[in-house]
Amino acid sequence: MRIGFAFTGAGHLLNESVQVAEKLAKDHEVTIFLSGAAEEVLKMYGLYERVTRLTGGKYRELATDSNQKFSYPITGRLSLGKYDLLIVSPATANTVSKIVYGIADTLVTNAVAQAGKGAVKTFMVPVDIHPGPIDTVLPSKMESSKCQNCDDCVAALVCPEGAIIPHDEIDLTKCVGCGQCRNSCPHDAISEGKIITIYMRDIDIENTKKLSQIDDIQIFENPEDILDFI
Repeated sequence: MRIGFAFTGAGHLLNESVQVAEKLAKDHEVTIFLSGAAEEVLKMYGLYERVTRLTGGKYRELATDSNQKFSYPITGRLSLGKYDLLIVSPATANTVSKIVYGIADTLVTNAVAQAGKGAVKTFMVPVDIHPGPIDTVLPSKMESSKCQNCDDCVAALVCPEGAIIPHDEIDLTKCVGCGQCRNSCPHDAISEGKIITIYMRDIDIENTKKLSQIDDIQIFENPEDILDFI
């Protein structure tokens, strides 16, 4: 089977989505599509290299907003029916709302639009499905209550990306989730994988309902559930 697997910039269900992509790539041709935000977020969570290792060769490319410019030529394959399936997981509220209202101005939303034109089935895992709270995992974070304001911040010194602003915060646009800062700080002032509770917005829940009504789009609550349909 030939599959397009698209990531957007959600941290929730991101690791689970990477795991599913890895499983599929063992037996199928998988092209990876990354939104600009997905590139950044995958790096924040230390997952970017796992995704790029799945690529290499025809129909196993790494397509990004930046390397596909403004016309996203690779999505033309979807309109021509050259893929058997498109997966979008995780799908942010922003991506869902654009698809619902017919906006296709990013690589991923354009891929979904072209899949619809090519009668290619699209499986999506929106992060905003049910009302109420959900628990989600944060990337690396500086815990100010534990920071001792050391004259020489060891975490900042060992960071290969210069992402640590001593005694202040982590610049997540530079962070690649390598964990060196967390392992080096003698005061455990860097956390990784902290779980927080967030609340779904009614407008995002409503857009997910509208998404499920679009032809050839099927909604899943968890990326793992997709494997039962392939």
